[in-house]
Amino acid sequence: MAACRSERRSGGFTLIELMVAIAIMALLALMSWRGLEGMARTTRANQVRGDAVLTLQTALAQWSVDLDAVAALPQTKALEWDGRVLRLTRRASAAATPAMLVVAWTLRPGPDGSFWRRWQSPPLTRFGEWQQAWQLAEAWARDGAGLPADADVALLPLQGWQLATFQNARWTVAPNFGIDSRTVAGQEALPDGLRLVLTLAPGDGLSGVITRDWVRPSYGESKQ
Repeated sequence: MAACRSERRSGGFTLIELMVAIAIMALLALMSWRGLEGMARTTRANQVRGDAVLTLQTALAQWSVDLDAVAALPQTKALEWDGRVLRLTRRASAAATPAMLVVAWTLRPGPDGSFWRRWQSPPLTRFGEWQQAWQLAEAWARDGAGLPADADVALLPLQGWQLATFQNARWTVAPNFGIDSRTVAGQEALPDGLRLVLTLAPGDGLSGVITRDWVRPSYGESKQ
């Protein structure tokens, strides 16, 4: 009789054993799924942060390039900041013939939140063109209505931004300033440095406060 029970036992699993095995497999599958889901979330978060860092680096690089190329020309303004928009006159590095650009930076709200934005004029070769572009830059900073969309670039979401100037070996928060080359000529018309303070909008990428200092390229020469 014992031999018969042994033969029946070796023929397969009991229902209880099968249920236990299925429960263990289901538990392992659930644990594996949660692990994969966590890895996917981490990958997505790293991708979002990496994209945000790249966008910030690109925007700050363009900021430095614009300031490095600022030029003080007769009867024009090199820099002007009114607490809302920074307008500047700079050399057009990619133009076939010597030309200037008017560039503006501002923080403007939109349907997707407030974005730090940059506007650039076409290459300019006449004073009248500069005057018109300078006025357009101010109009663009208000609402951007009626201006070509390809000259307006939304860079990154911001809550706020602030500028400080470096003169006489100290930093001063600048509610506004203007550099008018009709009264002062040459690179010495520019501040010795500008400090940019960006308050990033909270989100899945970057957040907090970013500070970027720019020093006038001829600053060291003027001190020698």
